[in-house]
Amino acid sequence: MQSRRWWQVAVLGVAALLTVLVLLDDPSRLESVGALACLSVFVLGWFLVGRHGRTSGRAAVAFVVITIVVACVGTAFSPSLATIQTIGYPIIWVLTRRVTDAVFAGIALATGVGVGLYVATGSLVQALSIQGISLAFSLALGLWITSIANRSDERQRLLDELGEAQDRLAAVSRDAGVASERERLAREIHDTIAQDLTGLVLLTQRARRELSTGAITDATLELVEGSARSVLAETRGLVAGSAPVGIDGGVKEALDRLAERFSRETGVTVGVEAGPVPPLDRDTEVVLLRIAQEGLSNVRKHSNAESAVVTLDFSADSTTLTVRDDGTGFDVSSETSGFGLEGMRDRLALVGGTLTVTSGAAGTVLAATLPATA
Repeated sequence: MQSRRWWQVAVLGVAALLTVLVLLDDPSRLESVGALACLSVFVLGWFLVGRHGRTSGRAAVAFVVITIVVACVGTAFSPSLATIQTIGYPIIWVLTRRVTDAVFAGIALATGVGVGLYVATGSLVQALSIQGISLAFSLALGLWITSIANRSDERQRLLDELGEAQDRLAAVSRDAGVASERERLAREIHDTIAQDLTGLVLLTQRARRELSTGAITDATLELVEGSARSVLAETRGLVAGSAPVGIDGGVKEALDRLAERFSRETGVTVGVEAGPVPPLDRDTEVVLLRIAQEGLSNVRKHSNAESAVVTLDFSADSTTLTVRDDGTGFDVSSETSGFGLEGMRDRLALVGGTLTVTSGAAGTVLAATLPATA
């Protein structure tokens, strides 16, 4: 009953076919007149109550009863009306709410048509054999289609639940990403800008004391200016390392934009090296870009480097992003208190990637490797 129009076509088509079969006999016979009257009741019942059966339980029950009565009485007038079962059984299975109701209604329809055949032909064996086969076939087909429909409904329910779970997971992931970024920014500000501002406050207090005694010197003012410039550089570097960089056009173009902006904001010369870039899914591009941002942020904060190079390498089973600088290096075995390396490892772990860090007097090399299916 999902498409009422097609059911109307089916009802009218079966009624028209049965009308032709009845008229092929002598239409003046009382039996033919009775059969045509039954068909009229069937069609009229459909338009009055049957087409509302999916939304009204009373209408469904009423039309099922009309179908059974019409099939029984009509077949008694003309055996040709036994063909009404072809539309009667599907209507019963569609309109009834429960499988048991459909089974009992099907048995009632088969019994009614069997009684009509017996009255019309006088052959009990013929009536029982025909209706036994019809009932068995209708029950088997109805139960099979019902099981398919139930599995389809269950599958749709599971898909809906999966979609809701994915939405909740995406929301949790976004919240976790926001919280992680806030924590990183808080540590960045505390470790750099906040400390520089504290120093600037102390220098300002020193300058005020010197000013009150009339002994302020250019050296003190230079220290204040230098500290302020340092805070400005740290702020610009933080912005360069944290500001979003669009990945429209591909990850190579995004890395070029990141390098250009980072160089302009921090004074560290950054180059990008990458060969032909294979098609990458957006999640992989985002991870690569974020790792590059965090890697360059570490270069700015810790390496005292003058230049850095971001390299992208691709193989059949992995993608590797390398950030190499010419800074002073550090002891990779020592415990770090910063958030950068751990944050990168956590981000890569979510997509099955790994992070390796090597460092020495010639500089530091940070390599992030993602599986090709990340």
